Amino acid sequence: MTTRRITPTSSGHHPEPPESVPRLYTPAQAAELLAVRESWLRRKAGQRAIPCTFLGKHLRFSAANLRDIADSGNHTPPTLHSRPRRTH
Repeated sequence: MTTRRITPTSSGHHPEPPESVPRLYTPAQAAELLAVRESWLRRKAGQRAIPCTFLGKHLRFSAANLRDIADSGNHTPPTLHSRPRRTH
């Protein structure tokens, strides 16, 4: 199996990776997309409390990771009157 090296184009930008390679976000990018502090995201990832991807020692987040993190925050609030009211 040969590996293809991605080199910058003449404009200095890296070409887009093939569609088979998932887009990965840095902690700073993921924090901005989720509207949370980067330190919170790093701490939770270090505790393995949220889905994340480690490439060696580098922390990254896939789109699926971000969706799972956002979905984990969806909680139905308890109703104010969970018991039927007494009538006199």
